[in-house]
Amino acid sequence: MTTLYYSHADCLNHDTGPAHPETAVRLRAIDSALSSADFAKLVRVAAPLPNDIEDKLALIHSKAMIAKVVEAVPAEGLVKFDADTVGSAGSRSAAFRSVGAVCDAIDKVLSGAADNAFCAIRPPGHHAMPDYPMGFCLFNNIAIGAEYARTRYGLTRVAIVDFDVHHGNGTQAAFYAQPQVLYASSHQWPHYPGSGLARETGVGNIVNLPLAAGTDGATFRTQYRETLIPAVAAFQPELLLISAGFDAHRDDPLAGLNLLEADFRWLTDQLCEIAHACCRGRIVSSLEGGYDPRALGASVAAHVAALMASGDAQ
Repeated sequence: MTTLYYSHADCLNHDTGPAHPETAVRLRAIDSALSSADFAKLVRVAAPLPNDIEDKLALIHSKAMIAKVVEAVPAEGLVKFDADTVGSAGSRSAAFRSVGAVCDAIDKVLSGAADNAFCAIRPPGHHAMPDYPMGFCLFNNIAIGAEYARTRYGLTRVAIVDFDVHHGNGTQAAFYAQPQVLYASSHQWPHYPGSGLARETGVGNIVNLPLAAGTDGATFRTQYRETLIPAVAAFQPELLLISAGFDAHRDDPLAGLNLLEADFRWLTDQLCEIAHACCRGRIVSSLEGGYDPRALGASVAAHVAALMASGDAQ
């Protein structure tokens, strides 16, 4: 059985400038971690550049926002969309291929050509709002994927699980009134971007799990067992999407949770069990945060190993 690994050299060319934490080093660390013999069975796929990229972007983002981002990308140098969100000459292709990776992975998984997929892409996406980029994110890759699955394949129950240490405010905003998409997020609170309180429930389709700084793996697992795992299982998704941020790791410089690689492996195993029970194991995972290269590479390796094991078990 097959796990797909999407990436592309263009995603290395999204330049965020000196001292920015979201750099191409992140993808190099992942590629290095997945180069061992343990990952020989991974099917490596070049993230495509969709011919209909503007139509895909418009599934979530306003036309004005799309035009603003595309037109602002400079021929050289950098442009700032906000204090944290930067574009460069390579950003357009990187962002388009990131969306292309998620949508193509959905095509492959829903067609049965693959069991699941992990997309090692940048820029990340879950902070990008329908009307503006923010938080290192230009376009919301996973939200676009969810809407693509609904509109292209007629799915009526798509679940997104987001375990990035920062709340995916853009994804929540995109689906806050859409009962066909469940958004379930764990994240440090209080922390950037300031959203993600438990009382933010949408139309019953938003489940937020705020975690205090210092939360360790044991508490993390207990909280998931009590809240997010039952909510996702009860939703009975036809497709499970993952916003896979690894900045809740103990060594990450941008946050204060204390997870380890084993915790990401445990959670991925739990999500694979839900997917096997509900949707024939169909999972597409997309990289969000994670800013310590060693911790990121090791955590992604644990995550992808669980996806591969899940496919082998089918």
